[in-house]
Amino acid sequence: MSAKELSAALLEIEDRRIGNAEAALALVTEFEARAMELGDDTLVARARLCRAYLLMRAGDVAGAAQRLDDSYAWAVEHGDRSLQARAHVTWSYVQRLRGDFAKSLEHALNSVELLDETATPYMRVRHHMKLADALADSGALDAARPRFRQTEELARELEMWEPLTDVLNNWAYSEYLVGEFARAQEVARRLQEHAETHGIELATFTLDTIGAIQISNGLYAEAEQTMLACIELHHTGHYDGAEYLAEYLLTLARAQRGMDATDRAQASLDTSRKLCVERELHEVLVRVHQEQAELHAARGEIHEAFAMHKVFHDAYEKLRSKQHEAQAQTIFESAEVREEAERFREQARRDPLTGLRNRRYVDEELPALIAADQELTVAIVDLDHFKRINDQLSHDAGDRVLIQVAKLLETELLAATPDGFVARLGGEEFLLVLPATAVAAAADQLDRMRQTVRGYAWAELTGTLPVTISIGVAGVHEAPDRSQPALLSTADRNLYIAKHAGRDRVASSQGRKGHNRTYRDLDAA
Repeated sequence: MSAKELSAALLEIEDRRIGNAEAALALVTEFEARAMELGDDTLVARARLCRAYLLMRAGDVAGAAQRLDDSYAWAVEHGDRSLQARAHVTWSYVQRLRGDFAKSLEHALNSVELLDETATPYMRVRHHMKLADALADSGALDAARPRFRQTEELARELEMWEPLTDVLNNWAYSEYLVGEFARAQEVARRLQEHAETHGIELATFTLDTIGAIQISNGLYAEAEQTMLACIELHHTGHYDGAEYLAEYLLTLARAQRGMDATDRAQASLDTSRKLCVERELHEVLVRVHQEQAELHAARGEIHEAFAMHKVFHDAYEKLRSKQHEAQAQTIFESAEVREEAERFREQARRDPLTGLRNRRYVDEELPALIAADQELTVAIVDLDHFKRINDQLSHDAGDRVLIQVAKLLETELLAATPDGFVARLGGEEFLLVLPATAVAAAADQLDRMRQTVRGYAWAELTGTLPVTISIGVAGVHEAPDRSQPALLSTADRNLYIAKHAGRDRVASSQGRKGHNRTYRDLDAA
């Protein structure tokens, strides 16, 4: 398999719903080995991330978290936004399984923020869906509903018909969990109509969602037919492991009890109980005990119902105790993983090439500074004729110039304004933020930085090509309104003036009204 063929094969794993995680895991393990043979680090990182996701799906959450760390670290180091986004969405799933809904939501937000023009349609739908899921899991269903609706519209716009079934399934289930049964039924109805229109075979977990919603709305006969179809589909082996059958049989038993078909309900429940015992499905078994108590009560067997309710209560308390112990152990074992996650969170706010803060950090921090600091000054810095360096030398030489300029700017700024920061906005453009610094004083400091950059010994990196910068300065009081777009637009306008005036200079608005002031060397106009 060539690198191109392997990339396409990995995309098939990355961009589709995985039914049998264990089978896919074996395949991805082979892909990872092949990627290592080819010596392609990007393919290796992608394969490892796929493996992490599939391990999580197969129940090995700890193993998944460990591999996620490696994949995400590589993606941050190499500036691979797509891989970072995919890692965050997988982290969101992992944190949900750990019961940390706040972290799950944070990773879901990150996964959406990192989407760019390279994101596949499947990624766009899946990541937006995960954000809606995470909001619902956090108890913010009012905030989740618009997200589900937007994701539904996005999936329809992109004609992503199969992912759309997942969006509608998750939305319906979220409504069901909070007792909004009528809303859940309406979403489930749209889900079924969509599947019928586009000839999509609903997955077993989707049929189980529909069955549970039908039961909640008193549609017991319909629910029985739904669950019989679900179980028949399950037996084909294409969608999920055998452990899910106990869950489906339990839902079927609930539907049959609602129909007063207590003999059929008992048979379904007995089979579910047997599977729970064989496969040690303790959580499902607790709910089987609960349903058995309900079934006894439906047949008028009051003593048996009371006795089974006691069994249910004891099993529930025992399970909850085990869950608390497991949660405590997980927290203990994952302390290092959490520390790594925090480190990666910091890395996500830094530019991978220069190590400076990035645009994301600016968007998070600058609005609050603008609102709080009356004397805040910002400056946009642009390298002059940078394209010439890339074209005449190489992009590697250009990268080294960017790294060195970043070091010079950060060193000079922190010496003059310790509370300030430098960020790379993209390409050869940087932003300098100077808190509590009047524009006139900031312009003087920035002109010294300009001279430092020009005076650096560039010959080793660029030969005869000079390296200079132009700077546009703006104070918060000079912007049309106190907002980030307005302030940066004012600085950008002054940068244009500096460029138009001949480059290698600083431009601010501190001259007489209608006349910008520019600095070059020791001259001021």
